[in-house]
Amino acid sequence: MKIGFHTDAFNSAYWNFEKCLAWAQQNDVHYIECGVIDGVSWIHGLGYQPHVALYEDPLLLRRKMETYGVRFSQVDAAFPLSGSDGPLYGVPYVLKTIPWAKHAGCPCIATTDGLHQPQDLTDAQAMESMKRSYGQLIEVAEAYEITINIEVHGYFTTHPDRVAQMLEFCDSPYLRMNMDTGNTYIAGQDPVAFFERFQDQVTHVHVKDVSQTLAASVRGEQTGIAVSHCAIGDGVNSENIKTVLTLLHRRGYDGVLSMECEGAGGPMIEKSLRWMRATIQSLSPAEKTSR
Repeated sequence: MKIGFHTDAFNSAYWNFEKCLAWAQQNDVHYIECGVIDGVSWIHGLGYQPHVALYEDPLLLRRKMETYGVRFSQVDAAFPLSGSDGPLYGVPYVLKTIPWAKHAGCPCIATTDGLHQPQDLTDAQAMESMKRSYGQLIEVAEAYEITINIEVHGYFTTHPDRVAQMLEFCDSPYLRMNMDTGNTYIAGQDPVAFFERFQDQVTHVHVKDVSQTLAASVRGEQTGIAVSHCAIGDGVNSENIKTVLTLLHRRGYDGVLSMECEGAGGPMIEKSLRWMRATIQSLSPAEKTSR
């Protein structure tokens, strides 16, 4: 198993993407995940946002990342596909990201639904709309051999029966799931049971813990959180994370575990990294832990 991180960790530190690459190099981490931006924004242009714009040349960026010893595990194009604006904005966004990701050497793209029930569609209508959307995406993804991951993050995707339906939208090895330990927990689900149901379809994992105060105030009322606001291993979800990592190890998972933890240029994400390395090493002490 390989350890990576999502650059969302450094949103509040106002770092740019290259500074995240430098952090990865300094901490011997070789996999990175970031959001992609379709267009321009002042905060990104001034270097205060750790994501990548699609106007940046993917081959040149890939070469720059190689100088840091870092590669993409996934890029995040998760504009919600469940609302009526999903086909209008979300589908073209992901379609534009697919060839960009191919040239950037990125194997996966994260997609998802909205955090809340759509106001202008019934659940059945939203599911049917997403089925059409994913059909369009997978047709192109298969041509480029890019995996489209459904991230567990929203109103539909934190309900296992709905995820099962979504994974059957297309009969394709390029439609898979991004497991999220924090979002499943905060939505009131059992992360271990959730993972066990879909373990054969998981190709990327977000590792998030949940603080005791956050769990006490919103568990079962929210469907997703952006990052952990406590170090991984320090929250109420740590035992579930350990169990999921154990199951992944037994399954022979050799993909990336992407930490989603508040960084802010401080020690929280570094503490999370130490916990992740120690936990993985404990699963196979005779083997060298992948970085």
